[in-house]
Amino acid sequence: MFKVKVLVKRRPSILDPQGMAVEKGAKHLGFNNIKDTRIGKYVEFTVDAGEKKSAEKEVKEYCDKLLINPNLEDYEFTLEEIA
Repeated sequence: MFKVKVLVKRRPSILDPQGMAVEKGAKHLGFNNIKDTRIGKYVEFTVDAGEKKSAEKEVKEYCDKLLINPNLEDYEFTLEEIA
């Protein structure tokens, strides 16, 4: 069994309206040195697989088919074997 941590980010070429809104709010609060704010997602779950290779394959399919929008987002993940 593996614990999986997935970080999903908008592609750099894609506008991030949520990041822009947060940055605008930061400026209103006096944070004038904050630039290029990007908002992403962090997802954590376990996958019950005997081998790391099969766990990686299943995680990639899960991310590609459900967790991300492949037109707008990229992702990276880590696997940690758990007992």
